[in-house]
Amino acid sequence: MSKIISFILSLIATSCYGNGKLLATPGVSQIEGAAGGGLVPWAQLSGYASEDEVSISGYCTQANVNDFELSTCGVQGNLYDRIELSYTAQRFDVLPLTTTLEQSIYGAKVKLYGDLVYSRYPQVSFGMQHKRLETADIAFALGAKDDSATDFYLAASKLHLGAVAGYNLLWNATVRHTRANEIGLLGFGGPQQKSHIQFEASAAILVNKHLAIGTEYRQKPDNLGLKEDDWHDVFVAWFPNKHISVTAAYINLGTIAGIEKQRGWYLSLTGYY
Repeated sequence: MSKIISFILSLIATSCYGNGKLLATPGVSQIEGAAGGGLVPWAQLSGYASEDEVSISGYCTQANVNDFELSTCGVQGNLYDRIELSYTAQRFDVLPLTTTLEQSIYGAKVKLYGDLVYSRYPQVSFGMQHKRLETADIAFALGAKDDSATDFYLAASKLHLGAVAGYNLLWNATVRHTRANEIGLLGFGGPQQKSHIQFEASAAILVNKHLAIGTEYRQKPDNLGLKEDDWHDVFVAWFPNKHISVTAAYINLGTIAGIEKQRGWYLSLTGYY
């Protein structure tokens, strides 16, 4: 990871800093490190770099529900609005057991086609997230097969200017291939493993150039037979300038590890350079 960060920093030192996109168009930071919404990676790349610029950004997120707390921090690099690289460290506190799980995620995303705003058809990107669960004892006890695996996803995003009563509308659809249990925090695979393909979606209205209100849905597999539920949120994202964004959300994560009604709040801060 240190080599990746050094490479990004050396590019920044010899290139224009990222400032070429419209405010708010990169989205915010997803809990696994990609640019997008809080729960779902979008086709956009992180930061404000255009095709002749590079950018680097960092973020931290806190999500608290009734019996669990997730703390996530990471770094993202955008190389000429073509390639996104990311690294994320996750800490998941299981309050009933006073136990902490930790996971590292290495991500990459490549823009395949289009532009969020200016092309006729949606921007399309292909991404991967390699996940390694550092604390796998609980996952194996529940029936998980592996402590590491790689998710692959294809995302399409489009911003429609003035589409809803004069307000800008953004939507995203993502198809993910995954074996992850609770995004990898409970390992990968299991005795009930069926389809690897999951669907994710987001939609948001930009109330003005600084404020977006939206919702997300993320389908999830049930490899362990613990009635793992799909995730939902309703969020508000604030972009005061091109150097910072703040996201707050109400989250409904359903049943986690057999414990029902996991609802709560989410707060994320991203800085861009």
